[in-house]
Amino acid sequence: MFRRLFRFLGVATLLSAVWSCTGSPRTPLRWGGDAEGGAPFVEADPTNPNRVRGFDVEIAAMLARDLGRTPQFVQVAWASIAQSVERGDFAIGMSGLEDRPALHERFAVSLPYYEFREVLAVRAADTTRFRALADLGGRRVGTLGATMAWDMLLQAKQTHGLVPVSYDDDVHPYSDLVNGRLDAVLLDHVLAERSLQRVGGFVIQPTALATGHYVAVLAARDTALRDSVNATLRARMRDGSLERVFRSWNVWDTAQARYQQQLLASEPARTPAPLRAATTRQSLATYLPALLRAALITLALSLLAMALAVVLGIGLASGRVYGPRALRVLLTAYVEVIRGTPVLLQLFVLYYGLADVVRLPAFAAAVLGLGLNYAAYESEIYRAALEAIPALQLEAARTLGLSEWQILRLVRGPQALRLALAPMTNDFVALLKDSSLVSVITVVELTKQTAIYATNAGSWAVPGTLCALVYLGMSLPLARMARHLEQRWKHT
Repeated sequence: MFRRLFRFLGVATLLSAVWSCTGSPRTPLRWGGDAEGGAPFVEADPTNPNRVRGFDVEIAAMLARDLGRTPQFVQVAWASIAQSVERGDFAIGMSGLEDRPALHERFAVSLPYYEFREVLAVRAADTTRFRALADLGGRRVGTLGATMAWDMLLQAKQTHGLVPVSYDDDVHPYSDLVNGRLDAVLLDHVLAERSLQRVGGFVIQPTALATGHYVAVLAARDTALRDSVNATLRARMRDGSLERVFRSWNVWDTAQARYQQQLLASEPARTPAPLRAATTRQSLATYLPALLRAALITLALSLLAMALAVVLGIGLASGRVYGPRALRVLLTAYVEVIRGTPVLLQLFVLYYGLADVVRLPAFAAAVLGLGLNYAAYESEIYRAALEAIPALQLEAARTLGLSEWQILRLVRGPQALRLALAPMTNDFVALLKDSSLVSVITVVELTKQTAIYATNAGSWAVPGTLCALVYLGMSLPLARMARHLEQRWKHT
């Protein structure tokens, strides 16, 4: 018995030793990025959508290899990468993350491994007119929100009067530039050159308006891992591995070579001087006016969309109740198609898909998209309310000689309105919240402005709470008014 036990312990010890030697490479190095941003940073491999590729993917593989681990990619929205690192979703965030002083206040930041240039893209006819932000007073200029370029546009708005337009991706700014919705786009030269090859129809101005750097972000407690990352990056710069990666993705040039030489010549690596952290009161004072303006946009958008939905909903419901069979079939098909497809898809089709036919302004497209969507839901509420009126009342009204219009106006309509009031209120509150989706077509409403605030502040705690309070401040009075009307009409 003891011989079997010792034999078992010996085998277990041997297996443990083998595992200790071979298990380390199997330990994943979890890193996060946004494949929606696309190449050359991170994108889904066209030959296998389950894999990602890009120069940040290859750099992550280098880091994992030098650490004796295997890379494991975690998909996360670009604006949430830093917060996800902080909460421990993964160890390293890399996806074209810009080196900004605010990052150094909350995170362990790697050395800057790539230098990019902020460049202005314009239509060919405007190359001599728009060479700098100062030339774009009163013009619409697009970029990604919560980036260095966005900060530049906000400053230029104050000094030159241009109109910043925020996007959630780097694809649509350039297509909107070609379509005439924008007068210029300010973004990294990496993104501009890629979009020029893919979209075409614009010119990149040769003069850089600013320079910035891409970095990897780690949790503040992971300074040891950050130092290992920096050591790997320096080693790969010296042996040319990093250059080969950048060349393979066509993002290497003489400026990048000069930057790497300067970086390696300086020890320690250059990092921006941290800014003094702003207090919560200072942060609120800075962003509160912008949040209030965004809240007004949200409220105006919701009111207009709901008004359109009510008018169209009444028409749809009336057509389905009183119309001929062909009209009822057509209106039913509209309701089912709209209710069966996502409102986000409808906004994309309305704003981008129909751009060759009609170029709606972003706000008008948002009102129309939400209004058309909610009209389908409103019509079902009104139809159900109209059909809930007892048939005996309708027959009695006809016996008294009332026309169908008079029956609708004097008998059926008022009762149906009482039945529909509560669901209408629910729909308006839902529309108020769904208005956050219109940021995908460049409308900076309350939630989008909050996301920009949270990204710059490095936390969702205060911005999220403030945003929730504003939404409650807009929706609760409406709910109370609806309850008051219900109680009042109950006794009439």
